[in-house]
Amino acid sequence: MIHFESGFFSLIIMQATIKYNHKSYLINLEEPIDISIRLKDGSDNLTAWYCPPPRIEAVMTEYFTGDVNLGGPVNFRDVYFNPHGHGTHTECVGHISTERYNVNECIREYNMPAYLLSIEPELQENGDDIIMPAQIAKFIFAVKELKVLIIRTLPNHLSKISKQYSNSNPPYMHPDAMRLIVQAGIEHLMIDTPSVDKEEDGGALECHHIFWNYPQYPRTACSITELIYVPELVKDGFYWLQLGIANFENDAAPSRPLLYKIIYIND
Repeated sequence: MIHFESGFFSLIIMQATIKYNHKSYLINLEEPIDISIRLKDGSDNLTAWYCPPPRIEAVMTEYFTGDVNLGGPVNFRDVYFNPHGHGTHTECVGHISTERYNVNECIREYNMPAYLLSIEPELQENGDDIIMPAQIAKFIFAVKELKVLIIRTLPNHLSKISKQYSNSNPPYMHPDAMRLIVQAGIEHLMIDTPSVDKEEDGGALECHHIFWNYPQYPRTACSITELIYVPELVKDGFYWLQLGIANFENDAAPSRPLLYKIIYIND
């Protein structure tokens, strides 16, 4: 933190120098970029995987009213939602494994440098939009020695934050593109689609299996975060990631990834 004072004003500039993997990163903490999608009550909320809309309802019993506007002492609401189907979430290998893995036991690193990459999936003859290996290969050099890759698909309409994805065959990733990502050393992948795999693939989930190397030698410390939204004005490039994950005992949990601008990197 840098603090300037004069007779006319006091200015505090929130910055931090973070040492990570033999490099120093000067981070601007003043303007976090939230790339999560807010969960809210009702049909205007994003949904996927045929989930009904989430519900946020006041607790109402014979003895208690959980709504101040209805005479209750406090607002006291139940929340009904699915982590995979109702917004930004981070998942671990437990999403596809027969063994029980919980995301907050698997993922123990929450602050890391990351690279944001925009890709327009290629339209195939069958109508599918797929992130192809060549589109990843062109940028592998940029993510060298990084653990986090953030993919923003194009076009990047604001409608993504309330889209009804079920039965829409959203864009997904070619298995060979995922192999390149794993070979590049990426341990935490973030994307603004409901899945890295095709919506209806007969349960194969090939890209999930490739990413976590399951069941051969599971990469249990690795995560996939889906249904993010990166604002249009945020440019591709390097950022500092702070990943907040709700402490659920489950294969996936709601998450709130924040990006911070990197002022400079000192090798």
